[in-house]
Amino acid sequence: MTSSPLIRALDRSAVTFILVLVAIGVIVPLLNLLLPPSSPWHVPTYLVALWGKYVCYALLALSIDLIWGYCGILSLGHGAFFALGGYAMGMYLMRQIGTRGVYADPIRPDFMVFLNWPELPFYWYGFNHFAYALLMVVLVPGVLSFVFGWFAFRSRVTGVYLSIITQALTFALTLAFFRNNFGFGGNNGLTDFKDILGFNVQAQSTRAALFATSVLALIIGFLICRTIVSSKLGMVLISIRDAESRTRFLGYRVENYKLFVFTLSACMAGVAGALYVPQVGIINPSEFAPANSIEAVIWVAVGGRGTLIGAALGAVVVNYGKTTFTSGALAPYWLFVLGSLFVLVTLLLPRGIVGTVRHFWGRYRERKERDAGDRAAAEAVAKPAE
Repeated sequence: MTSSPLIRALDRSAVTFILVLVAIGVIVPLLNLLLPPSSPWHVPTYLVALWGKYVCYALLALSIDLIWGYCGILSLGHGAFFALGGYAMGMYLMRQIGTRGVYADPIRPDFMVFLNWPELPFYWYGFNHFAYALLMVVLVPGVLSFVFGWFAFRSRVTGVYLSIITQALTFALTLAFFRNNFGFGGNNGLTDFKDILGFNVQAQSTRAALFATSVLALIIGFLICRTIVSSKLGMVLISIRDAESRTRFLGYRVENYKLFVFTLSACMAGVAGALYVPQVGIINPSEFAPANSIEAVIWVAVGGRGTLIGAALGAVVVNYGKTTFTSGALAPYWLFVLGSLFVLVTLLLPRGIVGTVRHFWGRYRERKERDAGDRAAAEAVAKPAE
């Protein structure tokens, strides 16, 4: 009797990673809510929101590692799907403001009143319902990635050419969302959120719940990715990454596999963006910037391409460094540090942090097993015949 694909996907490192995430998702909110601010173990609310942002970035990195590390699709435009999911959630949050806005309009957001929009655009309909917003968080990035991938993969666009057109996609969306007549707040974007599901989005308990939800989403995303890469589908994806032409000659419809994993990855990025917005309190066109997508690829490279755990770890490590460097006298030098980090990792740690650790640990275990075998053989030879 064979076990389920999910059980087969959970090796020791995967189980450890999930247990660590569960511990973080439970302990951090409890330390924030139950302990008084005077306690040395108290976690301030601003740190809960900051770490929640890191977790959302980790989910984005996970989605990139799924397509780049296991299928060889280097997307330099995944920030677009992240931002689209964020805008979908932001539209829901804007509809919840109602008469509490500056202009007290029960239907139109403040920026629409300021810009003299006569009525709410049709594509804003339905966003006053949370379920509809959740559907759009997944559907909008999913449909865009499906249409984009349909034409790109069936045209057999690969390598650097695919990376360039994904970057062109996010740049085009940046320009579009900057326009005031596009109906998404223009340069200022969407902000001044009040409630989510009736709870004050700035409240301490809401922040803790959003953090726990983000950790849960990261766990689910990791389980989905791990199940895929550990299955026969994952073996086909790896073969596409390593030898696409040979895989096609064996009879596999390579474009269908690429389209599926690219669409799934975009949906995961959209979910990450949706969880990101209520925790940072704003979404604007700068999230579409191509530099953000490139930076996300650096997270994966630093943590370890093709490891999943490394991608999440790289996102947290790099963004923690960004927070540290950009909050003091070293702020002007952050981009130099980021660029140097990418170059050094590429030259000295091509497998990334986790990939390098796994490589040396594997060599250590092989050497240990070989030495144990040599000792056993020597003892067998030295043992006198009975």
